[in-house]
Amino acid sequence: MQLDTALLVIISVFTIFSITIVITRIFGLRTFAKMSSFDFASTIAVGSILASIIINKDQSILKGALALVCIIGFQTLFAFLVRKIDLFKNLFTNKPQMLMKDGEIYYENLKNCNVDISDLMAKLREANVHQLSEVQAVIFESTGDISVLHSSNGTNIDPIILSDVAQK
Repeated sequence: MQLDTALLVIISVFTIFSITIVITRIFGLRTFAKMSSFDFASTIAVGSILASIIINKDQSILKGALALVCIIGFQTLFAFLVRKIDLFKNLFTNKPQMLMKDGEIYYENLKNCNVDISDLMAKLREANVHQLSEVQAVIFESTGDISVLHSSNGTNIDPIILSDVAQK
């Protein structure tokens, strides 16, 4: 690698990361949060643009910065529309799914979410569950994460916590 190429890569990395930090400060931390499939796609697109700008010396930093602003601006607009218009929410976001409730495993929901029983058991072990009867709810979140709510002392789950979760 020639010195001028190395210097260009260093300057590109510094500049594009600085621009990314500024954009994140303007649009907020949700820019890189794993909230939905759309957020995931935006994060992948941003990563691809960053890589293109840094590696490909024919790409202009200004063009990359404009692409970043457009992607993150579109993501912000999309998030706003999803919050304000039910049609957008229903079309473009996944509803959390109940995988287990009160110790009962919902096998059909496991299948629909493409979660194997061994994955479920791993999550239960990770949550330090000793008995299936301790499990009050296991939710496959819209982000792809699995949440385990359990209690050995019989504490009830506040209904609002499960209000947006599809049961069966």
